[in-house]
Amino acid sequence: MKLFLESGRVRPLCAALLLLLAACNKPVSKDVAATVNGRPISYTELDRTVATQFQNAPAKTNADAATQLKLEVLRSLIDNEIMLQRAEKAGLLASDGDVDARFNELKVGYTQEQFAKLLQQRQMTQADLKAQIRRELSVEKLFNKEIGSHISISDADVTAFYNANKPEFNLAENKVHLAQILVTPTADPTVNNLKNDKAQNEGQARSKIQGIELRVRQGEDFAALAQSYSEDTASAPNGGDLGFVPESALDKANPALRKMILDMTPGQVSPVIQTPEGYRIIKLVSKEPAGQRQLSDPRVQEDIRRRLFQGKEQVLRAAFYEVARSEAKVVNYYAQSVLESRDKR
Repeated sequence: MKLFLESGRVRPLCAALLLLLAACNKPVSKDVAATVNGRPISYTELDRTVATQFQNAPAKTNADAATQLKLEVLRSLIDNEIMLQRAEKAGLLASDGDVDARFNELKVGYTQEQFAKLLQQRQMTQADLKAQIRRELSVEKLFNKEIGSHISISDADVTAFYNANKPEFNLAENKVHLAQILVTPTADPTVNNLKNDKAQNEGQARSKIQGIELRVRQGEDFAALAQSYSEDTASAPNGGDLGFVPESALDKANPALRKMILDMTPGQVSPVIQTPEGYRIIKLVSKEPAGQRQLSDPRVQEDIRRRLFQGKEQVLRAAFYEVARSEAKVVNYYAQSVLESRDKR
């Protein structure tokens, strides 16, 4: 003990320990923005993702706003990496065949030149897109196993919901069942989606909705995308579900929009629609003629099961994200650098 307490030895020892601790908090490479369980997320990937998702953002933007945007995008990349690693560990990585099938589905309706232009606009190569598809399919398989397979909706649940909400199924007039994804050009602090993702201006809103439309075309679940990215505080938590809208209410809408909705078929998703509130993508869930719907109606049972399932899935998915984050070893070097520079800001 005396050896370490000698005045000539204690300071060198402390200095060595401090240097060791400091080294543990430094990335192996200057291009590493964060690590998830030791796997790096590079600044190159972060900057490319920001540029891809917000390609229409003004070139000259507030430095603090730009930093906040990068922090939010990096948080999303970290979450994606956490889920991908969980899918890998569970043996749920999508196969090459699954990836190629989804890739080919996405190309349907485009000429080769049009598809190449679309990729160019998104600043992606075919390899980038296939990597994204593999990640999304893998995470989808993970959620199906860890969340969807554990949700059970009994006949008693359906009956109880119907009895408690019977007036909802008595339609006084023809109605359309709609869901939407909304992106607004203003930074609304009340927006609360799973990704905490908010467009800050017109350019970001336009870029964001285009990215979401691409993912819808890829076949991603509309409700999951709405929960993660929609900026409609009322419908986002419910997967964008707007419920049954009377046809008379559509009279207040733009005539072209009303006609488009009424001409859609159940399950169809609209292109991006610009409205005074922002950009929307609308899904027509069903069309319901006037009258009381009985519990014996398969459409009623299907609707109730879907709504109950989505409600349970939303809670479980949010909890799953929180547990996964808490169990992962994440080092956010970019966030550390922002804090280290706070005296210079």
